[in-house]
Amino acid sequence: MSRLMSKDQELIEAPLSAEELADRYRDLCHDRRFANAPGKIELDIWGRVLMTPASVYHAQVQGRLSQKLAVLGGETLVEAGIATPMGLFVPDLAWASAHFISLHAGEWALTQAPELCIEVVSPSNSVQEMQEKTAAYIAAGAQEVWIVYPKSKRCEVYGKQGLLPRSAYPVDLAGVFA
Repeated sequence: MSRLMSKDQELIEAPLSAEELADRYRDLCHDRRFANAPGKIELDIWGRVLMTPASVYHAQVQGRLSQKLAVLGGETLVEAGIATPMGLFVPDLAWASAHFISLHAGEWALTQAPELCIEVVSPSNSVQEMQEKTAAYIAAGAQEVWIVYPKSKRCEVYGKQGLLPRSAYPVDLAGVFA
């Protein structure tokens, strides 16, 4: 059950739960002041807003990856919010099976990570940030996390055991970095 911040509460006393983060994210998405914010909006465990702008090339890589994921069936999710134990993060892409989608239909922000979460690295990202997001998605239930590096044209695949030699998902990445 979510703790609601009372109007006279002066500060957040503990990290927010996944449910509280999902509630705050829903409220942000309904807030007209954020309607035209450039970049995706995420929340850290304290509910602070984090924003990441993306380049056109970043968007192209994201779009090409989305097309490639179609071979898996299921659903490709573009910038869907995921409430994790470490904050509410918005992977550039995620892939979810039909079963996962049926279990989470109607959620404003997902309370569990889909099977595959993908981050396309931007120059503003740090190694630590990518490590934290990878750990967060895995902790929230993702089977794999892909970290895609557009500049060096490569993809790292992570699972519960760490860096993997290859993905379990049969997706051909040829042409993604064209």
